[in-house]
Amino acid sequence: MNNDNNILNDNTVRLNKYLSDAGICSRREADRLIEAGRVLIDDRVALMGERVSAEQNVTVDGKPVKKEEEFILLAVNKPVGIVCTTSDKDRAENIVDFINYPKRIYPIGRLDKDSQGLILMTNRGDIADKILRGSNYHEKEYLVEVDKPITQGFIAKMEVGVPILDTVTRPCKLAKTGPKSFKIIITQGLNRQIRRMCEYCGFKVVKLKRLRVLNIELGDLEIGKWRRVTKEEQDELFRRIDYRE
Repeated sequence: MNNDNNILNDNTVRLNKYLSDAGICSRREADRLIEAGRVLIDDRVALMGERVSAEQNVTVDGKPVKKEEEFILLAVNKPVGIVCTTSDKDRAENIVDFINYPKRIYPIGRLDKDSQGLILMTNRGDIADKILRGSNYHEKEYLVEVDKPITQGFIAKMEVGVPILDTVTRPCKLAKTGPKSFKIIITQGLNRQIRRMCEYCGFKVVKLKRLRVLNIELGDLEIGKWRRVTKEEQDELFRRIDYRE
């Protein structure tokens, strides 16, 4: 049986996992880098789905890839205007450059350019993949402000699920916090999900702030600042995502 998590007898692993484990990016982002021809193995352009060994020379954009042994997990309060992708399609500053951490880290998932709040950053691809896996129904909590007064009809419609992006959103929890604001807990990560849900119901999002991912909370962390996730938070996170070091 083929299992990406196992090293075969020839001591190779899939290239996207190799890059992920080295703290370069998630497996999904690694596939994009490979497809764009930005990854080389022994000075030749890597192929999608290729396997690689620790003895080979792997580079991304000309920089050697070396596995970082230290586990890094940061909680960041992302400002509006910063993007969470390292692609060149958006000329805005990306979160990796903005944080300018001295070691390779990348965001776990995304928070769109117009939103602010909690984004987790790590150098461990296996942890990122477990957190992002939609089938795990991991909670994310947001504070949302819209352009007009919230009605009970709006709350009921949002909570049961609305059709967007060729699917119906999972049931979610809403709590009104003001005439035009509410907290929402979702277990999906569809593209601009909350904004699209509100638009379907006839509302426009004015402000969106992520407050929590699983058990990690934004708290009073200042905009643009970051902190290390505590040992207690880390242990609880690992328990929730069923991760063992």
